[in-house]
Amino acid sequence: MSETLAVLRPEPGNAATAARATAAGYAVLRLPLFAVVPLDWAVPDPRDHDALVLTSANSVRAAGAALSGLAALPVIAVGEQTAAAARAAGLTVLATGNSDATALATLLAEHGIARALHLGGRERTPVGGVTRAIAVYASEPRAVAPADLAGLAGSVALLHSARAAARLGALLDSAEVPRGRVTIGAFSAAIAATAGPGWRAVAVAPSPSDAALFAAIDALGR
Repeated sequence: MSETLAVLRPEPGNAATAARATAAGYAVLRLPLFAVVPLDWAVPDPRDHDALVLTSANSVRAAGAALSGLAALPVIAVGEQTAAAARAAGLTVLATGNSDATALATLLAEHGIARALHLGGRERTPVGGVTRAIAVYASEPRAVAPADLAGLAGSVALLHSARAAARLGALLDSAEVPRGRVTIGAFSAAIAATAGPGWRAVAVAPSPSDAALFAAIDALGR
């Protein structure tokens, strides 16, 4: 596909996805909609939980060195990028799932996990099997210039989160950039649904990885 991929996720994930897209032969427009800000948090007693749920590599980065206090807990990770970050931090990954909350709850049940601890963002979706959730980072909206929004016309906007999906639609509507001039590539069906209707086309990754997302976008042109 010859169209430009607009990478909207916050740093440092933005740079990582942009590099993958460039290596795959795409033209890239980098426009983070949010900035990740670490939050203060206290490490709970790992004996109160039977697993650690990580739904974003941002959780690993933001949690920092304190994460070692939970090293005894097996990790259920969402997406291979999160799993890789967890392993790099010295954690043991028991299983890797996708970005759908229902599927994640099913995965926890399959492994007999009922008292999981979730380290994630300040805005998050409740998951069955998680008895405690701690916010270790916040995704703060960044100011986006109208000219930058206009530059999204004709591109494929990559949506890695439901918040990005909702904000992209709101920003384009406010700037009077027609959704029908933008294609979206979503990390999951739930994220695509959050983006709402009216897009030129919609591609949904079958699994939460940039490679799968790129393949879904390429399939639109076939």
